Amino acid sequence: MSRIVNCAEYADGHRVGDVHLTDVSEVLGADRSRFVWMGLHEPDEALLREVQHEFRLHDLAVEDAHRAHQRPKLEEYGDALFVVLRTAQRDPEGKIAFGETHLFVGPGYVVSVRHGASVPYVDVRQRCESAPHLLKKGPGFVLYALMDFVVDNYFPIVDELEEELEKLEENIFGGNYRRETTENIYDLKRVLLRLKRAVSPLIDICNRLTRFDSSLIDADSRPYFRDVYDHVIRINETVDNLRELLNGALEANLSLISVQQNEVTKKLASWAAIIAVPTMVAGIYGMNFEHMPELGWGLGYPMALAIMVVACAMLYWQFRRAGWL
Repeated sequence: MSRIVNCAEYADGHRVGDVHLTDVSEVLGADRSRFVWMGLHEPDEALLREVQHEFRLHDLAVEDAHRAHQRPKLEEYGDALFVVLRTAQRDPEGKIAFGETHLFVGPGYVVSVRHGASVPYVDVRQRCESAPHLLKKGPGFVLYALMDFVVDNYFPIVDELEEELEKLEENIFGGNYRRETTENIYDLKRVLLRLKRAVSPLIDICNRLTRFDSSLIDADSRPYFRDVYDHVIRINETVDNLRELLNGALEANLSLISVQQNEVTKKLASWAAIIAVPTMVAGIYGMNFEHMPELGWGLGYPMALAIMVVACAMLYWQFRRAGWL
């Protein structure tokens, strides 16, 4: 459902009041010391075009925000910025779902557009409003607050993935060799790859923002983006480590499965060799030739049984000694 979540005007770090979309252009033109913060959730094209008209947003940025299938990036359009972030959260089924957030930041405004899986930014707005001395820095600080919130939400996801990896390792080295374990490893690798694609571009985005020469981000706000950069580096390194551990877990799982199959093969071969001895003896005496010297011997039958038992016992002892049984 297309809707405006919130649209408010701020002055000197304090909330002045709500603003109707049709009045945004008048508010922006009245006083440059104020700014408007609007939040949208999955807007349709008609609403986006109306927002574009009021905020004077660039056509290409609006087109990207409408399609909502973008990689994380930072683009400049005149004196405005367009930032794309990927969000992640657990869905009701327990799987990790990914969404997108598009941020339009310009002189006197911040517009956030959420698509797909994403936590509402109500908490971000409340935290910013509770710190007027920081919020008065303007749209640049709001951009930091939103980016920091998105990045911080990666941490619980990464922690849960680490726990899943530990459980997989316990299954692998606990002797629980199942096909489902290999499938779970590949599923986890797929999630980590998507998370890597969401996090990795943020390194370059944060680097550019810390060095950005723009009135939107003053010198006092740049250290905050360095803090986001540090968090992104930590998450990126953790994801890389998890991917390496998963590769090792997959190799270990396949190796242990191969070892188990070899053990089964050796046991089958051992028992086949043991069974072959009495089969051979019984086969010889079952040929029913008329002139066989042992057929008229009274001890022939118990001797044949004794040979079978002794030969099987010796083979069993040898295989047992070799570790095949």
